[in-house]
Amino acid sequence: MKKILISSLLLSFTIAAFSQRTLNPSDVYKIKSVSDPQLSPEGKWVAYVLSTPDSAKDKYDSDIWMINWEGTESIRLTASAEGENRPRWSPDGKYLTFLSSRYETKASQIWKLDRRGGEAVKLTELKYGISDYVWSPDSKKIVVIIKDQESIDDKDKKKTTPPVVIDRYHFKSDGDGYLEHKRDHLYLFDVETKKLDTLTTGDFDEGTPVWSPDSKYIAFASNRSADADRNANTDIWIIEAKKGAKPRQLTTWKGADTNPSWSPDGKYIAYIQSRLESFNIYDQPYLALIPAQGGQPVLLSQKIDRDIAAPRWSADSKYIYTTIQDDRTSHIISFDLAGNHKAVTTGEQVFFPVQGGTQNRWVAIASDAQTPNEIYTLDNGSKKRLTYIHDDFLKQVKLATVKGFNSTSKDGTVVGGILYWPAGKPTNEKLPLILWIHGGPTSQDDYAFDLTSQILAAKGYAVANVNYRGSSGKGMAFSKAIFADWGNKEVMDLLGAVDHLVKIGAADPNRLGIGGWSYGGILTDYTTATDPRFKAASSGAGSALQLSMYGSDQYTLQYETELGVPWKNADKWMKVSYPFFKADKIKTPTLYMVGEKDFNVPAAGSEQMYQALKTLGVPTQFVVYPGQFHGITVPSYQKDRLIRWTAWYDKYIGDPLNQTLPPKK
Repeated sequence: MKKILISSLLLSFTIAAFSQRTLNPSDVYKIKSVSDPQLSPEGKWVAYVLSTPDSAKDKYDSDIWMINWEGTESIRLTASAEGENRPRWSPDGKYLTFLSSRYETKASQIWKLDRRGGEAVKLTELKYGISDYVWSPDSKKIVVIIKDQESIDDKDKKKTTPPVVIDRYHFKSDGDGYLEHKRDHLYLFDVETKKLDTLTTGDFDEGTPVWSPDSKYIAFASNRSADADRNANTDIWIIEAKKGAKPRQLTTWKGADTNPSWSPDGKYIAYIQSRLESFNIYDQPYLALIPAQGGQPVLLSQKIDRDIAAPRWSADSKYIYTTIQDDRTSHIISFDLAGNHKAVTTGEQVFFPVQGGTQNRWVAIASDAQTPNEIYTLDNGSKKRLTYIHDDFLKQVKLATVKGFNSTSKDGTVVGGILYWPAGKPTNEKLPLILWIHGGPTSQDDYAFDLTSQILAAKGYAVANVNYRGSSGKGMAFSKAIFADWGNKEVMDLLGAVDHLVKIGAADPNRLGIGGWSYGGILTDYTTATDPRFKAASSGAGSALQLSMYGSDQYTLQYETELGVPWKNADKWMKVSYPFFKADKIKTPTLYMVGEKDFNVPAAGSEQMYQALKTLGVPTQFVVYPGQFHGITVPSYQKDRLIRWTAWYDKYIGDPLNQTLPPKK
């Protein structure tokens, strides 16, 4: 009987294995976005946002779900066509609230669900859209963030949109468009009377508000310097939660103090402080602590040369929890008030900032190389996966194996990378390689699930992700190594990784491809202008003639900090623009892509390189996604992009699945 049972199990496993398929671009409709988990006050339920691609409407539909702590009961709470986000529990446990512009509502408002049951009802009915909100601990008031604007009703009455009038130094931002003097301010909403009072005004923004435990004060971050657009300063301010109150400045660091978190005992505020006073994109901040009444801040994480995320307090006010990026991972770490730290999670995973603290219970989003984002719980240090949203999909597909590797660049720098190896391919086979480059540059390729790399690997390519100098996760010196020297050390590191994979027999040196988005697209141009061996390239939302980006994109402050103004430092600008001026050295067929409304890296960056290659007779194509910003968010466009990437590489490198080679020149 046992032999029959074992044989049946083996047969079922074999059938399941053979029935698995490879990933394809249509799988963008299978991956759901799990975000913003919120633990209920008594610690028994977790509310979260689940965004699902809708192929018919060609958009993502975001709904609020709730799952119990044990993971045995899951409930969908909202189902409107407009979508919902920012779920928040009232501290007294009576309500679950969220933001939505559902039904007849013209702008995002707060809606509330009574935990005893019933439909959601609108809590706020303001003429303005709410971008964020926080309940007071006594559940009587809510601080809301509203941007200065005309009321929705006023806009409806106007037939012609008024001109945009600009006199700011920082005058454009991706997703927001052109910037006038419309600022984010704090308002106080009374839950019982529904009265809205103004807390802050002026020509500056306020953000990340947090209440004192006694519900009397609100701490927030704001840059109130004379010309906020020209510096990186933000300070922590405290204001009494009543109309007409004047804010009190708590921190005075000339750099950035952000993300305040008030200790439950009311004594301290933890926050994030930049290391440097001046603006620097390579800065990796410290975890800081300051008495709520004022005083000298203490830097708790000075001994850790890594990026620190927003802090969260334990219920007993003894520990501060945060996440830290470290060489292809991101993990939860705790600090005591003396600065002693302890790793809470370990392994090849990526955790995002924690929420909770009730009874030492925490929730967080996490991912690994084989699993998209899911919710995890931490109970007295014990980690447990709570949701299994993607399991049914993952059972259907074969995924690439994912393994970390290290390579040494020609100047001796050791660089970390990740290699995706196609499912079923022998490890001793030499495969065509795609070097897929992350953006930033101050981010990192990590062990989180990466659909793009998995799709490319499903086509039979080995895929290499490389954390070149400029990336985060290996300390500030490693990240800042490319300061005012773009396209040099990064290219050296990328080519060193390719050389390593060729040397160990993983990559076919005659069938190499390269690509990336944002700074990954920029580095694609730098690399193909340096090394002709790549047979195909895709530069997404990139640029090469950096001189032309001054005043065209949103990075003027960074440019002036790193390179200086063009009229005084033309040599530096010309140096970092070398892909355009060496366009005649580029022989690699290159696909250029961009979002039509991208203000991060505007379309001109791709248009110029496309035109140059077209003039030179190098095979090229330019794809513009209508209405899209820097990130491509429409599902059908995401699918289209994956199809175009794989088709381009197949055409010029040779289709690995069908064993075809590119046409001979």
